[in-house]
Amino acid sequence: MNTLDKFTDIRNFVFDVDGVMTDGIVHVLDDGALLRQMHVRDAYALRRAVETGYRVVVISAGKSEGVRLRLQELGITEIHLNVRDKLPVLMDLIRQHGLDPGETLYMGDDLPDFPPMAYVHFPVCPADAVREIFEISQYISPFKGGEGCVRDVIEKVLTLHGNWFEGRVGATP
Repeated sequence: MNTLDKFTDIRNFVFDVDGVMTDGIVHVLDDGALLRQMHVRDAYALRRAVETGYRVVVISAGKSEGVRLRLQELGITEIHLNVRDKLPVLMDLIRQHGLDPGETLYMGDDLPDFPPMAYVHFPVCPADAVREIFEISQYISPFKGGEGCVRDVIEKVLTLHGNWFEGRVGATP
């Protein structure tokens, strides 16, 4: 089975934030607030996935309300922040919503993502993930965290299902 075939089964996306949706760098302000940056192309893909009926879940150890607000703007409703042990949260979501781990892609970049990535059918990571995550990933995006890796995997799935973009003048994605 080639790697592209594995994207065909995906109906659910689970993403970490720092190091996946962001480049992992945080700017610390004098008041202790942490600033992150997200790529607008990732945002487009996230919104498109939600609008076309895919389940998009975010599980992050970070606790930024700014991140929550940004993700809600994109239509994401399953946002779990300040989570240190991600696997129980993922397993609860799978049980609650009757999701199939075989239809679930998890993108993470660091050791806290290892247990949930080992649990799902299709663990993937950005180009700059840590070694241990590379070793269990079935696909490594050519894009780094915060630089389009989220769009990369969403675009592949949606394209395979005919839900991405029609590519003609007058077509609205």
